[in-house]
Amino acid sequence: MTALIFTNTRLIDPEAGTDALGWLHVADGRIVASGDGPAPETDAQVIDCGGQCLAPGIVDIGVKVCEPGERHKESYKSAGLAAAAGGVTTMVTRPDTLPAIDTPETLEFVTRRAQADTPVNVLTMAALTKGRNGREMTEIGFLMDAGAVAFTDCDHVVTDTKVFSRALTYARACGALVIAHPQDPGLSHGAAATSGKFAALRGLPAVSPMAERMGLDRDIALLEMTGAAYHADQITTARALPALERAKRNGLDITAGTSIHHLTLNELDVADYRTFFKVKPPLRSEDDRQAVIEAVRSGLIDTISSMHTPQDEESKRLPFEEAASGAVALETLLPAALRLYHADQLDLPTLFRAMTLNPAKRLGLDCGRLSAGAPADLVLFDPDVPFVLDRFTLKSKSQNTPFDGQRMQGKVTATYVAGKEIFRRS
Repeated sequence: MTALIFTNTRLIDPEAGTDALGWLHVADGRIVASGDGPAPETDAQVIDCGGQCLAPGIVDIGVKVCEPGERHKESYKSAGLAAAAGGVTTMVTRPDTLPAIDTPETLEFVTRRAQADTPVNVLTMAALTKGRNGREMTEIGFLMDAGAVAFTDCDHVVTDTKVFSRALTYARACGALVIAHPQDPGLSHGAAATSGKFAALRGLPAVSPMAERMGLDRDIALLEMTGAAYHADQITTARALPALERAKRNGLDITAGTSIHHLTLNELDVADYRTFFKVKPPLRSEDDRQAVIEAVRSGLIDTISSMHTPQDEESKRLPFEEAASGAVALETLLPAALRLYHADQLDLPTLFRAMTLNPAKRLGLDCGRLSAGAPADLVLFDPDVPFVLDRFTLKSKSQNTPFDGQRMQGKVTATYVAGKEIFRRS
């Protein structure tokens, strides 16, 4: 493999919390060394970055690839190309496929497809219960042997607390991570917006932010009982943050994430029933958005993900209440996150801590950092280049992005996996 030295670059190191000019040496697919000042004399290929930023590649927990069952929405090939163009070097995919990834055979099928069709690293989560129906837990041990990195029923909340507690107990015995969607399903059933004046004026069925708090409170109680490792996929409301803080303070093995859409958009963006802004959970108030940004800054919320959810035109071109939830975000995750940087709300090391280092640590991976010995999974990007997003230029099969036509700032220049260039912007 070709040895590389990146020079004249801003190294974004989420582990050290630094953003400084320097150089980075890569050989045999791994980071050898980094530093400031003149780069060492070697036979490595020199890449002059022209002052652009070099950071660990994004580790994106919660990507939906629609194989098997809905390949017309997204395939591993199209998702892999989108990830590479967005600086995502590791996709952690969800099991909410048709059928669900709930057996070792299905898991092995998607693993083979991913290895054959994608240039990025792909790790797969398996369903926590069979068919994601919340009645009978899957064979967690066998699925781990087949390569499952975590277990989740995605947005299907396991309502039977006995089933959920048994699954948590078994997961703890196996050393497995459980990822859950904190939400009270009774309150949130059929909701298309967050309750408040805006939803009332639009006549949209809405859910109180308290539904998230109630779901998280229940899960925390079960964690106290079972001692399992738990990650909340999306915390999106201020109401849920005190409970999360108490659980962490009390020593529970709990982490939490949020989506890029809840960090950069709010309920008013729905405007005239724009279904590309319909996500799950629904977009929140501006006060909630600001509270979640602060929670990311302080480290209370650990990870930022794309929650990439492709939907075809037929699923979105419907009345708001009937339209499918979700948005594609593999290519827009970094430019959208840079909105927070340009607004002076989060600095680059903090953003990359949440997008690379923390998700990697939660899954026990050695990527997501710039330290010597780490995999050379890297993203080179210019944080300042402006552009207007055209959804039809996205590499995903589905183009259901809420950022279509919006002015954005920051583009990926190149992406590397194990030191090999897999994308370069022309």
